[in-house]
Amino acid sequence: MRRRPSGSLTDEDDEPSGLEAPVAPGPLEVGDKTNDTLKDPRKLVRKEEKSAKGRRKKNDTSPKPSEAHTTPWKSMTLKTQTPEKELLAMNLLAKDMVPENTIEHQHRKRARWRNPWAISLFTLLTTAVATTILFVIVQSFFYRQLDTKGCEMSWVRPRWVDFPDFDTEHTRFASKYSLHLYREAVVDKDDRVKGVPVLFIPGNAGSYRQVRPFADEASIYFHDVLQHDQNAIKAGKRALDFFAVDFNEDITAFHGQTLLDQAEYLNDAVAYILSLYHDPKRSMRDTTLPDPSSVIIVGHSMGGVVARAMLTMTNYQSNSINTIITLSAPHARAPVSFDADIVNTYRRINDYWRSAYAQKWANDNPLWHVTLISIAGGGLDTIVPSDYSSLASLIPDTHGFTVFTSSIPNVWVGMDHLAIMWCNQFRKSVVRALYDVIDVGRPVQTRPRAERMRIFKRWFLTGLEDVAEKTLPQQEPKTLLTLEDDSNAIISQGERLNLRHLGQSKRPKAYLLPIPPQGSPEGRKFTFLTNHKIDASSENGKVEVLFCSVFPLHAGSSAQLFSMNMDFSGDSTGSTRLACKNSASDTISLPASTRESKYAFETKEPFSYLQYDLEDLAEHQFIAIVDKATVKTPGWVVAEFNAGSESIIRPNFGMRRLLAFGLKVKLPAKRPLLMDIKIPAIHSSLLAYHMNVGKQVCGDEGQLFTPLVRQYISEVYESKFFVNMKSADINLHGVAPYMPPAFKGTKAGDGLALQIWSDPTCESSMTVSVRVDVLGSMGKLWMRYRTIFAAFPLLVVALVLRKQFKVYDDTGIFMSFSEGVNQCLRGSLPLLFLALTILATSLANASQDKAKSTSHWFIGRNSNATESFVDYTKNDLLLGSQDSFFWFLVPLFGLICIGICVILNYVTLGLIHIFALLYGILRPSSLRNDDGRRTPGAFAVTSTRQRLITTSILLLLVSTVIPYQFAYVVLCVVQLATSIRAYRLARESRSETNYNFCNYVHSLLILMLWILPINMPVLVVWIRNLAVHWLTPFSTHHNILSITPFILLVETLSTGIMIPRVTNRLRYCTNILLFGLAIYAAIYGATYAYLLHQLANILYAWLITIHFSTSSFSLHRLTRLLEGTENEGLVKKRP
Repeated sequence: MRRRPSGSLTDEDDEPSGLEAPVAPGPLEVGDKTNDTLKDPRKLVRKEEKSAKGRRKKNDTSPKPSEAHTTPWKSMTLKTQTPEKELLAMNLLAKDMVPENTIEHQHRKRARWRNPWAISLFTLLTTAVATTILFVIVQSFFYRQLDTKGCEMSWVRPRWVDFPDFDTEHTRFASKYSLHLYREAVVDKDDRVKGVPVLFIPGNAGSYRQVRPFADEASIYFHDVLQHDQNAIKAGKRALDFFAVDFNEDITAFHGQTLLDQAEYLNDAVAYILSLYHDPKRSMRDTTLPDPSSVIIVGHSMGGVVARAMLTMTNYQSNSINTIITLSAPHARAPVSFDADIVNTYRRINDYWRSAYAQKWANDNPLWHVTLISIAGGGLDTIVPSDYSSLASLIPDTHGFTVFTSSIPNVWVGMDHLAIMWCNQFRKSVVRALYDVIDVGRPVQTRPRAERMRIFKRWFLTGLEDVAEKTLPQQEPKTLLTLEDDSNAIISQGERLNLRHLGQSKRPKAYLLPIPPQGSPEGRKFTFLTNHKIDASSENGKVEVLFCSVFPLHAGSSAQLFSMNMDFSGDSTGSTRLACKNSASDTISLPASTRESKYAFETKEPFSYLQYDLEDLAEHQFIAIVDKATVKTPGWVVAEFNAGSESIIRPNFGMRRLLAFGLKVKLPAKRPLLMDIKIPAIHSSLLAYHMNVGKQVCGDEGQLFTPLVRQYISEVYESKFFVNMKSADINLHGVAPYMPPAFKGTKAGDGLALQIWSDPTCESSMTVSVRVDVLGSMGKLWMRYRTIFAAFPLLVVALVLRKQFKVYDDTGIFMSFSEGVNQCLRGSLPLLFLALTILATSLANASQDKAKSTSHWFIGRNSNATESFVDYTKNDLLLGSQDSFFWFLVPLFGLICIGICVILNYVTLGLIHIFALLYGILRPSSLRNDDGRRTPGAFAVTSTRQRLITTSILLLLVSTVIPYQFAYVVLCVVQLATSIRAYRLARESRSETNYNFCNYVHSLLILMLWILPINMPVLVVWIRNLAVHWLTPFSTHHNILSITPFILLVETLSTGIMIPRVTNRLRYCTNILLFGLAIYAAIYGATYAYLLHQLANILYAWLITIHFSTSSFSLHRLTRLLEGTENEGLVKKRP
C-alpha cells in the first residue's frame, strides 16, 4: 500500500500560512507532496531557503554539485529527472509564470474546503426546502386527516389473585415474570377458577393491568345476564377466567430474544393454568364437565405476535391454543428493523404459519384448529401502522381475518394504540363474541372452528361484506302468516315500498313484495331500511320482516308445525296462508343518520338494514313487511328490489387523472336506496382524500333520513361510516409499503368503494365529488416510512465521506463535512437519487407482475420450498412501493434527508463549539507539545497504558455481560470528546493538518451519530432488564467483532493521529466500501437496518488497517506502551 504520512506526528507545520511542510523530492505520483509542491512555486522557494539554512548550520556554505550554478527550479529538474518541456506543460517552470490571482484562488479554495462552517447558497436553499417539506409532513401528521375520537371510558373494580407456586420448578423465568388472575371486587368473591380460561398477553412495555376492562366486563355480563339465562347455561356458557402475565413492561418490539423468552414462559403458564382446573381444591367447576385442554388468547400489540410465536416453540403443548384475538398487533412485519433477532424471529414465525396453511391435507397442518382474529385501531394508532395488522399474507379466510374497530357494529369508531384496551363500546363487543364461541361441554372449551369463524364474522364485520353469511337459508319456517285476499296488500312487481309513518291503519298490517323470478337479468338484490329495530319472532316491536312461501295448510294443524301464527285475515272467508322465516338474525345495524347526527358512534338507536341477493331467496315467493304498530307512530320503512346496473357506478379513472381533476359523480334523481361507487384507482394507504356530497332537495314532506356513507375496502375489512354526510376526510389502509403479498388463493381487492344510502322518495339528483388531499396525504408518509429517516441519511453521509476521502487522497486536504455536502449536491447525490428512482419504478412494476414467483437474490435463500410460488419478500426493497405512481418519493425523501443531515451537522458543530469553549476554560493547557505539535502525549487525555486497559476491560464486558450496543454509545461519547479537542486545536493553531484531523474526526462522528439509533433499542432493553433486577446475563449481542473496529479507531483518533493518505489502487477500497454502504442504506436500509451497523463496522476495520499500516509494532514497543514510556522520543525536535 502506498501511503502518505499527511498529518503524522513528524510532518506537521503549524505556520499560519496553512501550507503543508515540504518533503524530500522523489518520483512524481498523482496527489503526492512532491507534486503538490510543484503546483505551488512558493513551496519550492521556501524549500530551498530551508535547505540553505541547514547547510549554514553545518558550516557547509558550498553548494552541492547538483545545485551549483543552477536555480532551484533547475535543481528540482535534475533530481526528479523531469524534462523541462514537461515542466512547461505542467505550468511549473518559473514562479513568474504562475499568475498571482491563481495562487490567491488556491488559497481561498483550500480555506473554504477546510472550513467546518462552509455552506453554499445551493445547500442553503436545499436545506430550506427540505425543512419546509418536513414541517409540512409533521404538521399534516398531527393536525390533518385525523379520525374522530369517540371511545367511552370504562370503569373497573379490580382484585388480583397471585400464584407464588408458579415458580422455577415450572419455568426458568419465574424470577422475572409472574402470573395473575383477575377478579371483580364486587361480583367475584371466590379466588378459585370456575369457568373458561382466557390468557391476556400485554404488548411492548405493556402492563398486565391493561386486561382490567375486558375482564371486568366479562364478570359483570355473566353475573347480570348469562347466569340467569337457562338457554345460555345449557349451551355451555360459563364465566371467563381472565389470567394476565406481568412481563415487567418488557420492551418486546426491539428485541427478538425477549419475544422468544416471553413465548416460552407463556407456554409454561398455559400448562400451569390448565393444571389449576384439574385440582379440586382450586377449581369450582362442575365435576361433570370435562377439564379444559385449551386456553383462549387475547394479545395486545406485540403480545399478539408473541401469541403466534407460542405455537412455534418446542415447549408448546399441542392443541392447548385454538382461539387467538389480537388487538393492534403488527403481524405482517416487525415495527422496527434495528435488531437482527427481531427480524429473523418474525421471519421464522411467519414462515411457520404460512407453511402450515400451505399444506394440502388438514392432518398435516398443526394449525388447522386455530382461528386468528386481528383487530386494528385505524388511523388514530400512531404507534404501530394498522397496515401491519393485516393477516392477508399469513392465513386463509377460513381461519381468520383482519378487521378495523370502525367496522364493528355499534362501535363504529377508530382507536389509538392504548384506547383499544379500554374503549367501553369495543370491550362489550369482544366479550360478547368470546361468550358466543365458548362451550364448556367440549374439552377445548370452544365451538368447532367453522362455527367460531361464523360467530366472529357476525360480531366483528358489518354484515355487508361478501363473506358475511346469511342465516336465512339454514332456518326452518316458524311463522304462519294468514292474509285476507286483498290485492291492495301486494306491491306491484318492481315498485318500491315507502312507509313514512307506522300504524296508519290502526292495526297490524302486512305488505307483500313479490320476489322476481330466478334468472332475472342485471343481478337483482333486495334492500330494506328502517329506523326501527326488526323484531324476531314473538317480540313486540313495530316492524317484522318475513320471507314467505305459499303453504296450503290444512285447518287445525298450524299449531303443530309453527311456533308463531300471525292471522291478518279478519272475518274474510278467503285467505292466503304463507309459511315464513324471520329475518331478524340477518339484520345489519347501521348508524342513525338524521339532521341532528354528527358522528357514527353516537348513542342513538341504529338503523336496521337487510340485504339479500336474489339467489338467497330462491325458495321464497314473497317478502312480508309487517307493520305491527296499532297507533300512528313516528318511523319509516323503505324496501325495494333493484338491479346491479342501476346501483353500481364504476368510474373509469386513473390515479393521475384523479390527482389532476378529482372525481365527480352525479347520482340520478330516480335511483335505488343504495348506490355503490367503486373506485379501483383509490387503493393506496399513502394518499388521503376529501369527499363532498351535494345537498338533496326534497318536497314538502322532507327527508326520511339524511345521506349515510360507508367507505370500505375488501383487502382487509375496513369500513368507516359518515352520518348526515356533507363532507368528510377519506383515508384508508389499502396497499401499503413493504407489505408482503397476499396468501395463496386470496383474492385481491378492488380498491376503495363508497356506499351511499339516500332517501329515494326525494327524487332529486345528488352530486358526489372526491379529490386528493395533498397536504393531508403528507402526514401518511411518516407512519409508513419512519425507518427511512434513519436509513436514507446514512446514504448521504456515506457519499459525503466518499468525497472527502477522494479529495484527501488526491490533494492532502480533508475537506469539512459541510464542504463535502456542497460538492456532493452538485454531483453524486442527484445522480444516485436519479438511479434509485429508476430502480424504484422497476421494482414497483415487477411487484405488480403476478406471474413473478422467484425471490430476489438476497432473501430468496431463506424462503420455504412449500411457498416458492409466492415471494413474500418482493416488497422489502427500497421504498417497498407496489405502485410506480409513487416514483417521486425517492427524490422527495432524498431531499428531506439531505436537509436533515445538514441540520444535524450544524447542530453538532454548534455543540462542539460550545463545549470547546467550556473545555478551554476548564482546561486551559495546550493540546500540543512544546514544539507546537499535535502528539499523542499532548493531545490524548489518558495515557496509552490506561487506554489499553480500558479497551481490554470493555471488550471483556462485551463478550460476557453487556451488549456491544452499550460499548458503541460509550464510543460515541469518546468520539465527541475527541472532536471537541480537535476543534479547539484547529481553531488555536490555524494549521491545515489540524484542520484535516478536525474534519476527519467530525465526519466520523456524524456517521456514528446516524448509526446510533440502530443500536439504541437493544440498549434500552438491556437497561430495562437491569431496572427489573433481572441479573441473568444478556443472552444476545456479545460479538466483540461487531465493536472491535469501532473501539480501535476511536481510541486511535483520541490520540490525535491522522489517517495517512492512500494514493495507489487500494484507495478504491475506501471508495467501494462507502459507496456500498450508501447503496445498502437506500435499498435494504428500511427492512434490514440492523446490517448498517455491520457495514459501518467493516468500514472502520478498513480505516484502522490504514492507520496501523504506517506504524511498526514489536514486543519491545508493547512493553514500552504498558510502561507508559512509548511517547518518549516520538517527537523529533525541530532545529
